[in-house]
Amino acid sequence: MPASRNEKILRIVKTAAADYLQRESSGQSLITVTDVRLSEDEKYATILFTVLPEEKERAALEFAKRMRSDFKEYVKAHTNLGKIPLFDFDIDRGEKHRQRIDEISRAQ
Repeated sequence: MPASRNEKILRIVKTAAADYLQRESSGQSLITVTDVRLSEDEKYATILFTVLPEEKERAALEFAKRMRSDFKEYVKAHTNLGKIPLFDFDIDRGEKHRQRIDEISRAQ
């Protein structure tokens, strides 16, 4: 599988997820799509995001997981991807840890 195809899929899915979550969320929190992980066979994609304020993380994750099938339909309608992967959503823990490390280093 050429890297360029994989990169194209990642870019398209990341943009679509950001647009979709912004459009469909309640606006009570800021949801930022930070990364997309795609399986080697391109059948599964996990969309990682952060939420502010952090107290709204659980509600945002539950919302995103509930909306997976709607998001798949959104991707079909708004992109030119041929095969649409099965989507999952998760909180980007790596980004949260990076932000915490930055916070600690600034405090010293």
